[in-house]
Amino acid sequence: MASSTDPKQQEPAIEEGKKNPVVENIQQLGQTNTISGESNIFCLTIIGQVEGHIVLPPQNKTTKYEHLIPQLVAAEQNPKIEGVMIILNTVGGDVEAGLAIAEMVSTLSKPSIALVLGGGHSIGVPIAVSADYSIIAETATMTIHPIRLNGLIIGVPQTFEYLDKMQERVVRFVTKHSNITEEKFKELMFKTGELTRDIGTTVIGEDAVKYGLINQVGGIGDAIRELNKRIESKKASLGGGIVQ
Repeated sequence: MASSTDPKQQEPAIEEGKKNPVVENIQQLGQTNTISGESNIFCLTIIGQVEGHIVLPPQNKTTKYEHLIPQLVAAEQNPKIEGVMIILNTVGGDVEAGLAIAEMVSTLSKPSIALVLGGGHSIGVPIAVSADYSIIAETATMTIHPIRLNGLIIGVPQTFEYLDKMQERVVRFVTKHSNITEEKFKELMFKTGELTRDIGTTVIGEDAVKYGLINQVGGIGDAIRELNKRIESKKASLGGGIVQ
């Protein structure tokens, strides 16, 4: 019968207790020290593909919408959080999941800023414009194209009507929350000859601002300055209301 004090059984426990936090940070985050201290800004990152009702393969880099929704609810309820920043580098993904995230961001009572880094493609476009103010990096791109279906499709008129209605939802949301016109957005969406294997348009940095899709070209510093300005403005307006 093996003794309970067998050194071989105790080794894992000893190793577990001796874990070096610096080594863990290097392995997990690629840095020696993590930034400590609370912030009044909640940062929400949307990277890779927006995963909706279908679980994507494990090799795909994904953002699960069921993870984002509780975070947005918590940010809205937390009195210490005064502003929300959304960082986007996404290839798109599930349309309904993306619209759900966009609707939640657009209805936040706290100031919000969206920053497009790398890419804000496909359903990433409604998420980018859902914030109070949007910024895009000079080299970032946004692909605007019609909604596509994958998998088994039943070739009946009702399928195409459903697809058309879903597309109209996206168009209405984007035009409502940005300065781009419906005509221009649809023109970019149905343009031929620019994208391989598809119709649509890739919009880069300054072009996104020119079309009225995004508010300005900039980076993280611009986004934080704009968000802080809006936070202070909201505080001032609330303070003025109390005095009156």
